[in-house]
Amino acid sequence: MDYVSALVPPVVMAVFFIGVIRVIVKTQGGANKAKEDAAVDAALARAEGARQASAAGKSEV
Repeated sequence: MDYVSALVPPVVMAVFFIGVIRVIVKTQGGANKAKEDAAVDAALARAEGARQASAAGKSEV
């Protein structure tokens, strides 16, 4: 019976991992894809703007 108790944690982890991967794959694309892409683009634009503003501030000093 020791082999059963040794195999249970890896099997449970494998099942959980497969479930997480399935959720990730199923949620890719679809109706929310454009909204998610827009949110990422906005965040990247804000980060780029902040980087350029800090670079411009450093060159004036």
